[in-house]
Amino acid sequence: MKDRYVYPAVFDYADDGISIEFPDLPGAITCGDTDEEALYMAKDCLALHLYGMEQDGDVIPQPTPVSELPQMPKKVPVLIDVWMPPVRDNMAERAVKKTLTIPKWLDDIAAENKVNYSHILQDALKEYLGVNMRKKTR
Repeated sequence: MKDRYVYPAVFDYADDGISIEFPDLPGAITCGDTDEEALYMAKDCLALHLYGMEQDGDVIPQPTPVSELPQMPKKVPVLIDVWMPPVRDNMAERAVKKTLTIPKWLDDIAAENKVNYSHILQDALKEYLGVNMRKKTR
């Protein structure tokens, strides 16, 4: 697992926008209406795709050198780089939905007292597990 990845993306310019694909990463596809939006979307797509590969334990291929990509009209190779530590941190801190079951009488009392279930559950889990904060992996 690396902290920085640089991969070539192919920006395909058409009348209805810019489609972007990463030749080395099948399934990593996005689009944008302007160059600025396309670049932003390409960075986001690359970061999330690589994060998913890391989490799945997939082998991350070496990037193809831009000079080895075929040249085609209206298709422009662009090097996209991503710095993964903030991506990993953001993904670790994202909210996940959990379903729970409690007795109706308890739910009624909680509703009367305007209980925030998410907050109470987080506090209870931290206390139960003896943790205050997420442990950073790096």
